Amino acid sequence: MAATASLDMLNAARTGDPLALYVHWPFCVSKCPYCDFNSHVRDSVDQAEWRGALLKDLAHEAALLPGRRLSSIFFGGGTPSLMDPATVEAVIAAATRHWAPTDDVEITLEANPNSAEAARFADLAQAGVNRISLGLQSFSDASLRFLGRAHSADEGQRALAAAQSAVDRVSFDLIYALPGDTLEGWSRDLDRALGLGTEHLSLYELTIEPGTRFATMVAKHDFDPLDAERAAELFEHTQARAAAAGMPAYEISNHARPGAESRHNLTYWRYGDYAGVGPGAHGRRLGMRTVRHRKPENFLGAVARNGHGLVEEEALTREEAAHEALVMGLRLAEGIDVAAIADRLGVDDLVADAAVTRLASHGLLWRNGDRIGTTVAGRLLLDSILAEVAL
Repeated sequence: MAATASLDMLNAARTGDPLALYVHWPFCVSKCPYCDFNSHVRDSVDQAEWRGALLKDLAHEAALLPGRRLSSIFFGGGTPSLMDPATVEAVIAAATRHWAPTDDVEITLEANPNSAEAARFADLAQAGVNRISLGLQSFSDASLRFLGRAHSADEGQRALAAAQSAVDRVSFDLIYALPGDTLEGWSRDLDRALGLGTEHLSLYELTIEPGTRFATMVAKHDFDPLDAERAAELFEHTQARAAAAGMPAYEISNHARPGAESRHNLTYWRYGDYAGVGPGAHGRRLGMRTVRHRKPENFLGAVARNGHGLVEEEALTREEAAHEALVMGLRLAEGIDVAAIADRLGVDDLVADAAVTRLASHGLLWRNGDRIGTTVAGRLLLDSILAEVAL
């Protein structure tokens, strides 16, 4: 591989590429037992204070990324539907002043289905949001209680209707492979999801993440996760059934009608630049990895002192960038163009060719000229595949 040099010069030529913006809102009403995201419960939130802090943090990133076109904004969390619509509007207005938006700029906000939050959807659309990603998680009240969700199944259906009335583009999340899940039960839920008229679905297998309340419960034998073989069966059924319904997986857990893929998330997976602002937000700009302070109070303090919330800013080596591009790209059904990425990042090789050939012969990878990708079976074993093919 080429020498471990900064990617500044290599990325200078990419400053004309569209830019994505991620805005993290860290607050939730309660912490879900499966969640390992940067989320925090607070008795009160000063919206004006947070509006000002986010705008300062955004201005810092914009000064380092001048002249870019803005292709997407994504408000993630936490629970961004707890944001005052005026805060959302101010961030969108500032972002589109700093960077000229593309004609089809995608502005997504993650939302919970609680009635109080769903009542804000029209106001959020008025503020500029044009895509809502709704955390339904389940159609079952019993499953919602197990997952620690604060909404009922009926509230979820009403929230989905409200979202579809407010904006043209709607996605929702479901979590499957819960303890006791069966192929028959999940198949019914999946068919219901596919019939609800959205253009995008995020269908996640329950994962027991370290440090979560579920991890503690499993360690205490409060419940046993679904066994791996049955979970794999549900995954494969999900892939086949959604594809047959015209919503194939374009990424491991994300399904969309053609043209309705999340443009923001595609920027991540295609290894484009994105600015990350707000507590705990990660970013990637011009060969630099950026990380903000995670704890809300520490983030606010850093913005007050420094004008930004950065806690880490590190130049990626070519090898690090190549590995990240491989990890991200093999999540996608479209795969990656090995030669194009190697040329872009200035490395001699991206993958071990013999390993690619061997895994393709086992039906875990496919190859078409310089492009390689994972099969449905391969996506179940992505970590193992990466360990074999990465140089």
